[in-house]
Amino acid sequence: MAVELRSDTHQDFAMPMTRYVLSFCLTLVCAGPLIAADRNILFIIADDESPTLGCYGDAAAKTPAIDAIAADGMVFRNAFATTASCSASRSVVMSGVHNHRNGQFGHQHHYHKFSSFHDVVRLALPQVLSRKGYRTGQIGKYHVAPEAVFHYETYLQANSRNAVEMAEASREFITDATDDRPFMLYFATSDPHRGGGVDKTSKSELKPDLFGNKPKRGSYPGVEEVFYDPADVVVPPFLPDTKETREELAQYYQSIARVDQGIARLVEILKEADLYDKTMIVFTSDHGMAFAGGKTTVYEGGLRVPMVVRDPYQSKRGVESDAMLSHIDITPTLLDFAGGLDPKTNGPINPINARKFWNDRDEAVKDNRDGGDNFDSYQGKSWLHCLANPDEAHHESILASHTFHEIQMYYPMRVIRDSKYKLIWNIAHPLPFPFASDLWAASSWQAQLIKGNDAPYGNTTVGRYVQRPQFELFDIAADPDETTNLADSPGHADVLEAYKVKLKALQKEMQDPWIMKWDYE
Repeated sequence: MAVELRSDTHQDFAMPMTRYVLSFCLTLVCAGPLIAADRNILFIIADDESPTLGCYGDAAAKTPAIDAIAADGMVFRNAFATTASCSASRSVVMSGVHNHRNGQFGHQHHYHKFSSFHDVVRLALPQVLSRKGYRTGQIGKYHVAPEAVFHYETYLQANSRNAVEMAEASREFITDATDDRPFMLYFATSDPHRGGGVDKTSKSELKPDLFGNKPKRGSYPGVEEVFYDPADVVVPPFLPDTKETREELAQYYQSIARVDQGIARLVEILKEADLYDKTMIVFTSDHGMAFAGGKTTVYEGGLRVPMVVRDPYQSKRGVESDAMLSHIDITPTLLDFAGGLDPKTNGPINPINARKFWNDRDEAVKDNRDGGDNFDSYQGKSWLHCLANPDEAHHESILASHTFHEIQMYYPMRVIRDSKYKLIWNIAHPLPFPFASDLWAASSWQAQLIKGNDAPYGNTTVGRYVQRPQFELFDIAADPDETTNLADSPGHADVLEAYKVKLKALQKEMQDPWIMKWDYE
């Protein structure tokens, strides 16, 4: 503790030495050591990562740090993104509102330039936690807009392909003993997103993407890279088991292992600062892996995400939950943990006055800031109760809503999924399914594309993947790999009609503008 010896009055100097010493010692005893704030939040979000972790039963994954958190926390087996697109998904994570409602329909960067409505500021994660008394920090991938809506108090800098470096760059923020507020750190890796070129050492004609890994088996500073033999990876059912796919998956798994090492370093930092048992840790991903059939789709490979949580204030540890979670639940849950969620409104206890906020800034004063309705409550709901009671359910059904990835990729899809059935409505079904540029170039896709429309691609064919029917209905309980579309099955006609009604009702509840497509398209 730093003690200031005042010299601005004569009273201190007139005090007898013994009295001064006793007063000084009493000050130290009463103040005690600096005690770190309780109920901190470490939110970790990976980029394009499916639940390919040891704690989810993946035999190939080398993820000891995440697995250790799971062993002392909870693994949610049924967690889902609302859309398998980076910016759109992150806007949901940070607002608790579907992207079709918050306005971030697709990518934020470059010429895509989607952004959320300005009045989302009333619900935005960093804003509501700041008003609850948290110091907020962000490091790594951001990818949402406007910045004033999703504003963090502190922005940290590091190579987002090196989670170990990111952790070290976060050390000072996490352990800052000069600020008695609890912290919330939004820790966003760029791994295991595609990028960094192709592996030119591959003997294959079609070279695998590096997924951010260093060429020629290089290593990032502070990282002990984990290299994979393509023969040892796990090929998910939605991908073809080919040489090209396995080579790309080997790169993907290596990138995940690097994320895990960064998380290990974060845990070390927390423990060294006596913060581990004062900090909730949440690990998830924006959506599933960056392969055709995963990212940008609403199949299970795109929507299913990891959700590993360690709440040090819960007595039940090392448990699993089958509760159905959605990314719209994250912000209300974290706010609930912080004590700032109003159970009556399902919104912040102390919301920002959006009109005053923007008028004071003299910004967006005449803009369409809310899309025609106020942002007063979250569309998601807190799952803290599941941490206390692992057998409890959460959502009966979830909605997914994808509209854009890149601006050129208009292909709206709406999904309702429960524990029994899953219905996909391909609203623009006469159009061929549009590809994200990196997924189109992927060797795992190109290797099958050159073989023609009848070439197998996971549980479907190249042709059926590109040209989709209006409706896809899956008995998800009996057919979790989505192999058989029952939409044209006479024996499931009543199920199809029932789930159309359910989907439309959920779209209405979640304020989806595309609900009008039922009437004229």
